Amino acid sequence: MLKIFFAIVCCVICIMPVSAAQNNIRPGLWEVSTTSDLLALVPHIPSEQMQQITDLAKQYGLVIPKIQNNAAVSQVCITSAMAAQEIPTYFYDDQSGCTVKNATRTGNRFQLDLVCNNAQFQGDGTAEGVFISSEEFTGHTEFDSTVMGNPVHATAETRGRWMGENCSVVQPAITVP
Repeated sequence: MLKIFFAIVCCVICIMPVSAAQNNIRPGLWEVSTTSDLLALVPHIPSEQMQQITDLAKQYGLVIPKIQNNAAVSQVCITSAMAAQEIPTYFYDDQSGCTVKNATRTGNRFQLDLVCNNAQFQGDGTAEGVFISSEEFTGHTEFDSTVMGNPVHATAETRGRWMGENCSVVQPAITVP
């Protein structure tokens, strides 16, 4: 059960569209909040099992964000190089075994397809987002997968907001050359 829930949490983390890339998006510290029905399961997990899941995620290089009120809230550092990219594929590509396909952008909207294939889960989905301003975005992701042999359909809604220029409280999510 613990491994199945860990795989589902990894799936939700993978589909969280942490987006912040428009030519005028502000680099710096962002707070990203993602809601999903799957996150409603978290309060029902005993604390010692949640600690095991957190430790297991660390072994795979994942950090489980703070989860409360069916939402995962994390802080992300967007570097200047990341902010300069037109489509935020760096948050999806090679994360938890996922690859980005067919990434497009029109105006302040982007869309991309996700294909994921790793030992814990396999599946595909779509992510789309809207840059409301240089300091705010919203996104939606749908993902159909098989998690340890069990079919899982997940959706997530995301909101991000710029918090400030100082990223000293978190490391950049991904190093961009």
